[in-house]
Amino acid sequence: MNVDPRIMKELLQLELLGKSSLLSGGAAAGEEAETSDFAGMLQELMGTTSTSGATGDTAKASSAAARTAFKPGISPFMFDAQDGAQDAGKYASGKRVDYEAYIQQASRQYGVPSSLVKAVIEAESSFNPRAVSRAGAKGLMQLMDGTAQGFGVTDSFDPQQNINAGTQYLANLLVKYNGNEGMALAAYNAGSGRVNRLGVSSDREMMDKLHMLPEETRHYVRRVLGLKQNYTAGLS
Repeated sequence: MNVDPRIMKELLQLELLGKSSLLSGGAAAGEEAETSDFAGMLQELMGTTSTSGATGDTAKASSAAARTAFKPGISPFMFDAQDGAQDAGKYASGKRVDYEAYIQQASRQYGVPSSLVKAVIEAESSFNPRAVSRAGAKGLMQLMDGTAQGFGVTDSFDPQQNINAGTQYLANLLVKYNGNEGMALAAYNAGSGRVNRLGVSSDREMMDKLHMLPEETRHYVRRVLGLKQNYTAGLS
C-alpha cells in the first residue's frame, strides 16, 4: 500500500510524542488512549493490525486482573470500587427501586446496612426474584429451602419474604462473627462450618487462611464488599 510520506512522518512524530509523555510522568487514561489510537493507525498503515488486536486483548485482560487485585491498605477483602461500579451498572435502577421499601424496612429492623443488603442481592440474583441456583437456592437473596423455612418463609419467590429472611440471616451471621463482614459473607456463601473450621476471629486473621476457602467464596466476598462500597457512595 502506498502511503504519503508526509502522513507517515506526522504519525511517527505523534507516536514518539506519546511515548515521551508516558515516560516523563504517568499519562492520564485519556492520554494513554490517544497514544494507543495513534499506534493503531500507524500499525494499520504498516499492515500489523492483527498483532495490535492480540496486544489489545492481552492489555484488557491484564487491566481486568489488576482491577480485581486485593488492596491490603484499604480493607482485607475490599474489591476494587471500579469493579463494583461496573457490576452495579449492568442492571436497570428500576429493578432496585421495586424492592427499595422492603430493603429499607429489613435494614432498619435487623440493623444491617441497606447498602450491604443491596450488594448481597445483586451478587446473589442480579435482582431477579425468580432466580434459582443449581444447588436449589431461590429468590433475590438465594435462600435454601431449609434456611427459608427456619425464618418462616412460605414462598421464597415473594420479594418481601425473601428480603426479610435473607437480611435476618445476614444479621445473625454478623452477630455471630462480631461484625466482621468478610467472615459473615463467607459464611453466607459457603456455610458457617467452613468459616468456623478456619479457627479465626476476625477478617484480618481470615486473610492468613484465605486459601482454605473456595475460590468462589473468595471472589464472592470481595465482589459484595465492592458493590457495598459503591451503594454507600451512591455510585449505583
